[in-house]
Amino acid sequence: MTHKMNAAVVTTFASPLVLQEWDIPTPGAGQILVKTEACGVCHTDLHAARGDWPLKPTLPFIPGHEGIGLVAAVGAGVTIVKEGDRVGVPWLYSACGHCEYCLSAWETVCEKAEFGGYTKNGGFAEYILADPNYVAHIPAGLPAKDAAAIICAGITTYKGIKESEAKPGQWIAISGAGGLGHLAIQYAKTMGLQVCAVDIDDGKLVHAKRVGADVVVNAKSSDPAAAVKEATSGGAHGVLITAPSLSAFKQGVGMTRKRGTCVLVGLPPGEFPVQLFDVVANCITIRGSFVGTRRDMAEALAFAAAGKVKADIELQPLSSINQVFDRLEHGEVAARVILEFGGN
Repeated sequence: MTHKMNAAVVTTFASPLVLQEWDIPTPGAGQILVKTEACGVCHTDLHAARGDWPLKPTLPFIPGHEGIGLVAAVGAGVTIVKEGDRVGVPWLYSACGHCEYCLSAWETVCEKAEFGGYTKNGGFAEYILADPNYVAHIPAGLPAKDAAAIICAGITTYKGIKESEAKPGQWIAISGAGGLGHLAIQYAKTMGLQVCAVDIDDGKLVHAKRVGADVVVNAKSSDPAAAVKEATSGGAHGVLITAPSLSAFKQGVGMTRKRGTCVLVGLPPGEFPVQLFDVVANCITIRGSFVGTRRDMAEALAFAAAGKVKADIELQPLSSINQVFDRLEHGEVAARVILEFGGN
């Protein structure tokens, strides 16, 4: 076995990633080593590599928080996973386990949470160190490449739909029909909701119809709030905003039915533009939702394992990461790019 691994590394913010050989890490007590089979590429990875957000990762670091692979080695004291298990190393890399949030199963907002591919090295590498208490357990029969998008885009949209509190038979508007949105539509339909998909790209709206949207609205060629209100007889009971654009956020509140809930999962830079009068007078709830908990993860993966939800994926090698980032930045990725790792 070689003791070196290939990795795509951020050495300077806002510069291309550098393909480097790093030592394969050794798991310490309470850690595991995962041999990467596949890793999804997410818009968040682009933000990380550019240093866009207030808390920046420490350079150099390896992005990637949709890494799926087989447990190659376990450190002392690890009992909940064993060598050969297929696991995912998600955005929520670890949490403290004993604060008020962890104790109420809201570990996603733990003050001491660590994040994969951000504060901890992630899946753009042939091996990943992970915390066995927080890895995703990939169900038998779900291939690594299909699981990758579920442990980030899947869980984020599934949890967002739950947080909208829309009930079966009610309407949910999904703003953005790309990597997150095409999964959100499938989850929402499986959960018994009527779906109105909103995007500015007709190609993505055709695709939205194909994966189950009942109604589609082009936000460029019409007033999206008015169109959604007409299609849903008064506005959607739940609105999920996946698009990383401030105009989508502004329009989202306008699509929300009186007493409805508008859930934000996209992360555009800037402040939220909202007409406070409408929010107050229509008794609208605006709610942020951040990935999902380990329980949400198990549920999101179960839908995928049952064949109810399937990510559209495009496979690429690790060496193409800079071209993938460039396409992601220019909106030229139709669904989800998955980096596939070959070899033994």
